[in-house]
Amino acid sequence: MKDDPIARVLDDLLKFDDILACMVGRRGMIDSILPSDGTDSFKPEINEIWDIVRRTMDSQLSVISEFSRVGLKRLNFQLQDYDVMFYVIPDTENALVAIVRALANRGLIAVEMENARREIIRIREEEEKKLFATT
Repeated sequence: MKDDPIARVLDDLLKFDDILACMVGRRGMIDSILPSDGTDSFKPEINEIWDIVRRTMDSQLSVISEFSRVGLKRLNFQLQDYDVMFYVIPDTENALVAIVRALANRGLIAVEMENARREIIRIREEEEKKLFATT
């Protein structure tokens, strides 16, 4: 997992104090990408909500998948004292997901999440090019 460039992008997001957990989620949680240290790198304070977020990820990503066809780029909702942010990865059933403190600097977090989303898209495109070049 430490060699995964997307996991490194997630590791960088976790350096921000207000980003308590992040991942690239996929419907069914199959092929979801976690930071290099997996859920161990999540801040312990989100343990109380992580299970419900994980269990409902499929339904959230289904909604995102449907609405992304007409231009949805992100979805945020507040759960207790946290914001759960979904940034859509275009043309996939994936989203960059982060749990942040509700009182976090949303402007800074939004910029960092968008930059990470763009980096993930760039990485995926490079991987696709390599795949097509070898076939």
